[in-house]
Amino acid sequence: MLNSAYAQNQTPAPAGGGMGLLGSILPLILILVVLYFLIILPQQRRQKKHQEMIASLKRGDRVVLSSGILGVITNVKDNTFIVKIAENTEIEVEKSAIAYKIGTSTS
Repeated sequence: MLNSAYAQNQTPAPAGGGMGLLGSILPLILILVVLYFLIILPQQRRQKKHQEMIASLKRGDRVVLSSGILGVITNVKDNTFIVKIAENTEIEVEKSAIAYKIGTSTS
C-alpha cells in the first residue's frame, strides 16, 4: 500500500527533453545548411563558369580536352567542336568534353 501511494504522488517526467522536436531537427538543418555552402554552392559556381567558358570558345582557341588531349578548335558546330590535335588529324568532340581553354586560369 505504501508503494501505490508513493507512485501516485510522483509527477511524470516531460517527454522528449527540454526542446522537444525542434531540438532534434535543428542539428540536421544546420548540417544541411553547412553542406549547401561548402559543397553545393561552389559546385554550382564552377559549373556555371565552365558553361560560360564553353559558350565563349571560338575558332583558333587552344583547349585541353577532359581526356588530356591538347588541340586547337578549327570549327564550331551546334553541339560539337572540330579540334585539330596534330597535322592532318582532326577530331569531333562534344562541347562538354572541353576541360579548359589554354591561357586562362583554371581556378
